[in-house]
Amino acid sequence: MNPKHMRAYIVVALVFAAAGAYIGYQKKQKEQPAAAPAATVTTSAQPGADAGPVAALFSQTLPDAQGRQIALSQYKGKPMLVNFWAPWCGPCVREMPELSALAAGEEGKKLQVIGIGIDSPSNITEFNDKYKISYPVFVAGMSGTDLSRQFGNAQGGLPFTVLIGADGKILKTYLGQLKFDQLRKDLATL
Repeated sequence: MNPKHMRAYIVVALVFAAAGAYIGYQKKQKEQPAAAPAATVTTSAQPGADAGPVAALFSQTLPDAQGRQIALSQYKGKPMLVNFWAPWCGPCVREMPELSALAAGEEGKKLQVIGIGIDSPSNITEFNDKYKISYPVFVAGMSGTDLSRQFGNAQGGLPFTVLIGADGKILKTYLGQLKFDQLRKDLATL
C-alpha cells in the first residue's frame, strides 16, 4: 500500500474514532443526570446482569474475513474472549500474534477467541490475509464500536477485549493492549 494512502487512511480513522468518542460521550452525558456516577462493566456480580450486551453479541450475524455471514450465537455455552480491534490500531496489531498463539494453544481448546473488526470489509480481509490470524475474525464496521460500548467501553477505545464465561456472564473487560500474564491468570479461573 502506498505510504500516502496509508497516512490518509490513518487520519480518516482517527477522525472517525475521535468523532465516535465525542458523540458517545455527549450522548452519555445527556442520558445520565449530572450527579449520577459513571457505570463501567468490569465483572459480573448479579445473575442476569450481562444479558444485555452478551445477548446483543449473540444476536449478531456478521461477515467473516472471507465475506461469509456467521451467526455469533454458535459460540453460546463456551467461554469466549471477544477482541474489538481495527487494522489501523497499533496496540491491536501488536497483541494479535499473542492472541493467535493463545487461540491455537491449550487455552484455545477451552476458550473461543474471536475478533470483531471495526473497519471496512476490504481492509479487514486484506489484514487477515496478510497476517494469517488463527481465530475467527468478523467485520462489524462502525457498529462494532456501538457493540463494544454496550460492554462498558464508554469512549469506544481500541483494543477492547471482553472475557465471557460459558454461562454468558461478563467476567472481565480489558481496555488497551492486553497484558497476557494477567489474562492467563484470569483464564485459569474459568
